[in-house]
Amino acid sequence: MTGTDQDAATRPADTFTVRSPATGDPVGEHPVHGPEEVARAVERARTAAAGWAALPAADRRAHLLRWKHTLASSLDTVAGTIAAETGKPHGDAVLEVVLTLEHLNWAARNADRVLRRRRVRSGLLAANQRSSVVHRPLGVIGVIGPWNYPLYTPMGSIGYALAAGNAVVFKPSEHTPGTGVLLAELLASAVPEHAGLLTTVTGAAATGEALARSGVDKVAFTGSPGTARKVMAVCARSLTPFLAECGGKDATIVTADADLDAAADAVVWGAMSNAGQTCAGVERVYAVREVHAPLCRKVVERAGALRAGPVPDAVYGPMTMPAQTAVVRRHVEQALADGARALLGDAASVSASASASASGAFVTPVVLADVPEDSPAMTEETFGPVVAINAVESTDEAVRRANASPYALAASVFCRDRRAGAAIAARLRAGAVSVNSVLGFAGVPALPFGGSGESGFGRIHGADGLRAFTAPQSVTVQRFAPPVNLTSFSTPAAARERAVAAAKWLHRHR
Repeated sequence: MTGTDQDAATRPADTFTVRSPATGDPVGEHPVHGPEEVARAVERARTAAAGWAALPAADRRAHLLRWKHTLASSLDTVAGTIAAETGKPHGDAVLEVVLTLEHLNWAARNADRVLRRRRVRSGLLAANQRSSVVHRPLGVIGVIGPWNYPLYTPMGSIGYALAAGNAVVFKPSEHTPGTGVLLAELLASAVPEHAGLLTTVTGAAATGEALARSGVDKVAFTGSPGTARKVMAVCARSLTPFLAECGGKDATIVTADADLDAAADAVVWGAMSNAGQTCAGVERVYAVREVHAPLCRKVVERAGALRAGPVPDAVYGPMTMPAQTAVVRRHVEQALADGARALLGDAASVSASASASASGAFVTPVVLADVPEDSPAMTEETFGPVVAINAVESTDEAVRRANASPYALAASVFCRDRRAGAAIAARLRAGAVSVNSVLGFAGVPALPFGGSGESGFGRIHGADGLRAFTAPQSVTVQRFAPPVNLTSFSTPAAARERAVAAAKWLHRHR
């Protein structure tokens, strides 16, 4: 449990070591927090939440912007921690911090506008009432974060929950706990007068389960659908609200008139950046047949020029979880067995590249074509530097195939006619779609993010993300006595009947 006022005597005896996926060297030692430590963190957060929620919105904004300034001043340190724990290049880690700053800035500056009390029309029946609704903070939010983007992704919950007036207890992935610890330390240094506002607890699945059982007012989770179901089952016992982002099998559609150079460049970046470990990146591509072959050539040319591995000019790092390499290998092997063509790399190259360095599981790019739609490479999240490019006869077929996935998180469309591209986007069963770019929505804090189906439910980011960590309260204030009081036993029956007859007439003729 990270907090500047924690007594060393309360620290658990058990610890775990975090090792760099790139080198295998230890990069941190962290305590394993059990139910008692988690309960203490939630109790401290409960106290902090009361004071934080009572602050004027302008004061919360000022505190969060001070935290943002501290994060910006510590950018290299934060990025260095991310890079050490995930193995990603320092530049990628820097980009993650910059995106996080943008979102924190938006949440801090817009929370009051989005959540403040607003008047609503009372309608004819309640014309004597002044009606309003306000969004009140829930209290303490439990956040369970992932390892692939250990700052940007959980901050979509943490930053917005804090801006909405809540306190947070954060359980980062056991692969990237140092990033979460540093995040809490930086808030404590920026806003020392609100101790316990953000507390990080570390450990593996048991710590996450303890957080879900701890009595927090909502749990925001990012991870696999299988783990989400387990955490949700725990939350269900106490009816704790649950928000889940569970990954995707993101599709890109390329139309006949698309700019193929731009499409190929985006596909390669969306599929290969962060070693393919991006929930909203690119895993499937559906290209209209007349452009399929040239698109494949352009993707192979670009992907083939990428360097991965323990070299200075590597554009992405190792698999953060070496076990994920087995998933990548299985998907490629099965796709080839099912009749797919390997345009770049193959199952053997996945195995060779993953074992070539004793210090890390580096996987070089793999580009497949003509993959059967029922092959795991098309139905399951690969989460590695692999992309499948299939030909379709029309954009209608592309939309049908893209929507056939049980996942529904993100997608992209490449089409020179922007209006036509937007029309295709509107037909896609995806929570976020970019036209003529990949992940364009990630840098727009005002846009909500989330999916449906196996991709989970609920939204972070934007106004929806702020409201996700609040409970709306509806209030009516009677301005004057009604001509006919329909909520009193003393109202004469004749007056009631006249009022009902008038309402019936109005609703038949309005």
